[in-house]
Amino acid sequence: MTKARSPGRPARDSADLRHSLLDAALVCYAREGIASTSVKAIAAEAGVTPALLHYYFGNRDQLRDAVVGERVLPLLAEVQQKLEAAGDDVGQFVTTFVAAMGEAVTQNPWWPALWVREVLSEGGALRELVIEQVVRDFTAVMTERFAAAQRAGRLNAALDPRLLIVSLLGLTLFPAAGSHIWREALGADDITSEDLQRHALALLSRGLELQP
Repeated sequence: MTKARSPGRPARDSADLRHSLLDAALVCYAREGIASTSVKAIAAEAGVTPALLHYYFGNRDQLRDAVVGERVLPLLAEVQQKLEAAGDDVGQFVTTFVAAMGEAVTQNPWWPALWVREVLSEGGALRELVIEQVVRDFTAVMTERFAAAQRAGRLNAALDPRLLIVSLLGLTLFPAAGSHIWREALGADDITSEDLQRHALALLSRGLELQP
């Protein structure tokens, strides 16, 4: 005999459904922006009622916090861990950076648009959070690593170490954010994530003048 579920509980597996609701929120956030996205819009994207979202996450702000805590920050932490594991070799770091960004974008297609909307744009809802918890300390460490490589003659001395992370993002995350534009303009639907990574590494290896 099948046990009757408690009143008000969803019939679907709770973990799977919660996962799907977070996915729907990210799609809406990337498309419309966090401030402009309502619980009703996320419910419509997920194909559920707003009441179900409230059941799992409480109010709108609590849902946003769950998305940030369970999806955004873990993704950034995963990328950061891969980069830290690359060690002090600048060439290995650059290769790891390009590969990690490519993998992150492929597995999380919401990320580039969300980054542009909520971190780069003035008034973005995630700007201060990302700067305080991820960007500031990490970029300081990487700037010193690049500077050390320059002093050792392993990196182009004409480069500004502070701008290298910006350049790396410009060759990885930003093309992904604008892919719908340049793919249409260039007739470039055949270009894959692997093609983008090879292109970025080819440009970087010459510009950085990396030495073993």
